[in-house]
Amino acid sequence: MVRETKNTIRLNRKCESSQVFVKDHHTHCIDTCRPVTMCGEVRVPEDHLDVCRTCNATGHNCGIAKGSKAGPGIDGADFVFYVSAMQTERCHKGLTVAYAAHCQQEAALDRPIAGHANLCPGSISTKPQELETLLSTVKHEILHALGFSVSLYAFYRDENGEPRTPRRSDTGKPPLNEKLQTHQWSENTIKTVVRPRWQVHSGYVERTMRMIVTPRVRAEVQAHFNCSELEGAELEDQGEDGTALTHWEKRVFENEAMTGTHTQNPVYSRITLALMEDTGWYSANYSMAQELGWGKNLGCNFAMKSCKEWISTKSYQPLPGKSIHPFCNKVKQDPLQTECTDDRRSVALCNLVKYLQPLPKKYQNFDSIPHVPSGEEQYYGGSVSLADYCPYIQEFTWRARNIVVRGSHCLYEENNPHPDKNFALEKYGPNSRCFDHTNDMWEERTCKQARQWQHWGSGCYLYRCEAGRLHIMVGNYTYACYHAGQEIIIRIMQNGWLHKGALICPPCRDICEV
Repeated sequence: MVRETKNTIRLNRKCESSQVFVKDHHTHCIDTCRPVTMCGEVRVPEDHLDVCRTCNATGHNCGIAKGSKAGPGIDGADFVFYVSAMQTERCHKGLTVAYAAHCQQEAALDRPIAGHANLCPGSISTKPQELETLLSTVKHEILHALGFSVSLYAFYRDENGEPRTPRRSDTGKPPLNEKLQTHQWSENTIKTVVRPRWQVHSGYVERTMRMIVTPRVRAEVQAHFNCSELEGAELEDQGEDGTALTHWEKRVFENEAMTGTHTQNPVYSRITLALMEDTGWYSANYSMAQELGWGKNLGCNFAMKSCKEWISTKSYQPLPGKSIHPFCNKVKQDPLQTECTDDRRSVALCNLVKYLQPLPKKYQNFDSIPHVPSGEEQYYGGSVSLADYCPYIQEFTWRARNIVVRGSHCLYEENNPHPDKNFALEKYGPNSRCFDHTNDMWEERTCKQARQWQHWGSGCYLYRCEAGRLHIMVGNYTYACYHAGQEIIIRIMQNGWLHKGALICPPCRDICEV
């Protein structure tokens, strides 16, 4: 719901010069307005534009330019969103999928009333299993234009409609930050926090971060991580313009949809809804929030310390490997050894890879890595740089000649392997989940030959919950799980081949609702 001002929306005409005069809350150009006004990559229709207001070079003789008329504008709307799909220069920079911003704010409460988004055609997939990601991208860009933006933080208001950041008496706007080329927010909106002992490979460094500390956001992150000491929600500190400070920190909020890069299963959590409410411009319907599993109830050690410290501390606990989740320490290499995401909705890989150069000191997250020679740890890190190179379990795609063949998400039928290559007899679909294999490779046998499946570790299978037990279906057979860790030996004839392998039963509560 929007805090309304109920005015017809008309966009200001753009000026030829970057210098403008503001009189009675209206922008005045020097001498003349541009013949065309753009909002992002979109030409704004004349019907949507206000009159051209001008002053002379000294700021006098101000008024409506001769012959200029206002268009009818847009009635009955709170926000106008202009969308384009052009392969612009910005699309070619980095791995940009889309970008967005607001174009105009209303005078009374500074709320954005117009914005734009450009979707980069070269980065968009039209595969059915990618539709959810595409829709999430569009929502992500809309939220940037509505308020989650470095150019809007200084304009946020409290629940009474009062500015969170003091305004200058001469302009009525917040002060300018020349370095960032945007208006400077106050410390009660974004606070700079210093962590003096941030653990890294062979020692500690000082780490400075910026956090959203508005009331609802702070309450939501403290509840999510179960950490009452947490100052607020950490903002991304890496990436180019349009990424740093305008997204949640990837290390802390991995698959929250408002992080700086899409990796897997994007969700819009209560934390993002809280931010939109803390702008002072909207009220949120929290029943529409999606569950964010990443970091939930993992405490202050997860939310306030480095992943290096988390991995080192947890490595000495009883269940090595699983205990360091959601981070991981298996190097991604052939043969691929997969595992399951924590929600068991996808086959996944640890995204730990070797880099050609040592990582910067603050991103060196290991003192030792299984099967990596001592002294080489500084070359290894997660493949997602925005997550501070912390390695974690991640969905992936199988490719042939660099073309995506299928994904690893269990719920999409499109991800089923080709029958000739389905060694482990997997079945993808809406009623499937990921189950771990044993440490032995699956194999196919006939009387004359044997083939081993080079990628193993986990797979997607149909399941059902009956009479308090989990049942896993492989081929045309159903196997009951009686306890967690139980090994189910598979020997099934299919298409003239004997398929041999084994599955491990998870705890029933992981999949079946009690």
